[in-house]
Amino acid sequence: MKLSRLKHGESAKIHACNGDGRWMCLPEEFQSFRLVELLADKPREAIQGLLETQDTADVSASRLDTAAPVAGDGGDIWGAGLNYRGHAKDLDATQPVSGPGSYLRPAGCLIANGDAIELPQQSRRVTAEGELGLVIGTRCKNVRRENWRDAVAAVTTVLDMTAEDVIRENPRYIPWAKGFDTFCSIGPALVSMDTFAPGELDTLRVSTVRNGETIASAQVSEMRYDLGFLVEYFSAGRTLLPGTVICTGTPGAAAIEAGDTVEAVVEKVGHLSHHVK
Repeated sequence: MKLSRLKHGESAKIHACNGDGRWMCLPEEFQSFRLVELLADKPREAIQGLLETQDTADVSASRLDTAAPVAGDGGDIWGAGLNYRGHAKDLDATQPVSGPGSYLRPAGCLIANGDAIELPQQSRRVTAEGELGLVIGTRCKNVRRENWRDAVAAVTTVLDMTAEDVIRENPRYIPWAKGFDTFCSIGPALVSMDTFAPGELDTLRVSTVRNGETIASAQVSEMRYDLGFLVEYFSAGRTLLPGTVICTGTPGAAAIEAGDTVEAVVEKVGHLSHHVK
């Protein structure tokens, strides 16, 4: 099942999809829920029942082009840095051996799919990075690596921006370099974990695209630290709340300038596209 916030007049309404492109606006009793709450057993079963009786789409799948963020209404946004073997060579920096580089970013930097990315005056080199996002579905702490799927309710697509020149100056500036307004897009939908067979996520391809050209692309299996490790790592000694997103790293970054169009594509998960100004 997929969930998204699609525009409905002047507001965004929660819609669900059964996987074949038929998006249905959920009844009002579901609209007060957070997206991740709708993936719990009882509401998910109720929504699945509604989808099975839906013959036609309420809205076109093209509405995903302007979908609201699927994060920011609960939980934090964590990220793993330089987690793909190929991308780890992009920055000439010594990498830690106990885990990935990491950061915590503010929800205020989130934008809807299709919104413009605004380059800040404080940076002369901004990069954009396509990523797979893991969405925590239950309050959890100290999750064991082999049990990571028990904690994750859904996956999504992430487009992550970085003021790269700032990090080159001082690697300790990572949160500051990623926290500018418009510097993160998460969506356009949540795709529930039961959509994927065990091991299937490792086969998915993550891509960063600039002006129609694929700048970097790799399968999830090419991560230095796998999905189970990341859930264990970010939940170690701290409580993760439902709705927390773990951005799992990028296969490669694209330097962006005003006038560019940049995209993040995760196979079978979603597509984000943004103009740069």
